[in-house]
Amino acid sequence: MRRAHIFLLAPLAITLAALPAHAQSEATSEEVQQLKHLVEDLERRVAVLEQQNRELHPTRNPQPASGRDESQAAVALASATAELRSSAPAVSSSSAVSPTQQLAGSPPAHPSRAASLLPGTLPGGATLNYYLDGYYEYNFNNPVGRVNDLRAYDVLSNSFSLNQADFIFDLDPDLDIRRRYGFRLDLMFGQATDTLQGNPANEPRPSIYRNIFQAYGSYIIPAGHGIRTDFGKWASSLGIEGNYAKDQMNYTRSWFFDFLPFYHMGIRTSYPFSDKITANYWIVNGANQTEPVNGYKDELFGLGLQPAKSVSWTINYYNGQEHPDTVPATNCAIPLQPGLCEAPVNPAPNGKLHIFDTYATWQTTPKLTLAGEADYVIQREWASAGPGRSSAPAHVDGGAAYAQYQLTPHLALATRGEYLSDRGGLFSNATQALKEVTGTYKYNFADDFDLFLEYRHDWSNIPYFTTANPAAPVNHQNTTTLGLVWWYGGKQGSW
Repeated sequence: MRRAHIFLLAPLAITLAALPAHAQSEATSEEVQQLKHLVEDLERRVAVLEQQNRELHPTRNPQPASGRDESQAAVALASATAELRSSAPAVSSSSAVSPTQQLAGSPPAHPSRAASLLPGTLPGGATLNYYLDGYYEYNFNNPVGRVNDLRAYDVLSNSFSLNQADFIFDLDPDLDIRRRYGFRLDLMFGQATDTLQGNPANEPRPSIYRNIFQAYGSYIIPAGHGIRTDFGKWASSLGIEGNYAKDQMNYTRSWFFDFLPFYHMGIRTSYPFSDKITANYWIVNGANQTEPVNGYKDELFGLGLQPAKSVSWTINYYNGQEHPDTVPATNCAIPLQPGLCEAPVNPAPNGKLHIFDTYATWQTTPKLTLAGEADYVIQREWASAGPGRSSAPAHVDGGAAYAQYQLTPHLALATRGEYLSDRGGLFSNATQALKEVTGTYKYNFADDFDLFLEYRHDWSNIPYFTTANPAAPVNHQNTTTLGLVWWYGGKQGSW
């Protein structure tokens, strides 16, 4: 099979190698780039076919290329490729850095040539990716039902737990090969699924969308530097932490991750004014709403800043209205899908939700990463006071600080400190000041297998956390956790 591939490439390679130097120098930059992309595409095709040949004939030893024509073609191809690469002008590209990349201190995801040979890579550049996350955690309060208070994903104590199992299909837009469209699908199963979409107060019909964590299509509009537009459901970028533990410093999630929206459904756009400033705008159904609970459309205005290569900074403002204007009913005469029989709420609360969110990451040295997040959230039930109405606002504010030190290529130590002031019980259903500190030992056994050992101390200024006696809460909660995370696929960098 290899011999046939080289014969296919030989005419082009020999022709490129035979181009006189002055002809190559007179070629336009665009022509050189086109030739460069053509050679690279042929190289990729040969590599993929060779991989397929090895998989079809695993016991067959690869034979070295034989024959003068094959040797000449291979030499010519290598020479032409080198000359084209050296003569092509440098091309700079920039992409927005995701919150999870910022938090973990990992480089932006730019799939390499080697990555295209992974079994999780499909023709055309799409990737198939698989993820498994499980844990064992012990809560020293021995709470009733083994339920940890105010935890997002690690919800159970003294239990071997399947946090999540995921399948991800990803095809990113790639202007280098003139593909302006893309598509992403994340299917999720496990405890985290109910955390994300288990609340009927936010999602009228959660069972329909429960296992679809993300599903959106992308297109880069050819205007200026390119306006990226996504339509569908995506993970929220409010807050620095993300869904996949492999991309995080700590295994357990912060309170602000649990409190801020997990996902949105609608349209989002981003425009890079330069490699240092990117503007973002969303219009969505609501916070944690694939289907809306009212007719108001929420909006986000954001900026992604890269003042230096080692520093990234995100600023977000979110405006929404999360109060339902209908309630479930059972007396609809017209046949409808289950869950679509509704009765109006009159008058319906119309108070607004405002979220001010900012976070930054600083790669101080190749081994030390520092990060921080600050949030201020205010929500009212009514936009204005009236008979029988109360418009007193509820507030949540505070933030978190992170540090991670990479002791060795496989071993990292991380810590997080967090403060959350809950005035009016918007987050915890009680007015209190919450604090937590977390220490994490993270060991990477292989490129796709992480072990987390973690100790976390939560405390409050009131007796709040459940114990074995429900009538005797305490003001603290201590947990120790073993987390195991496996992943596999062709997607590089942060997921």
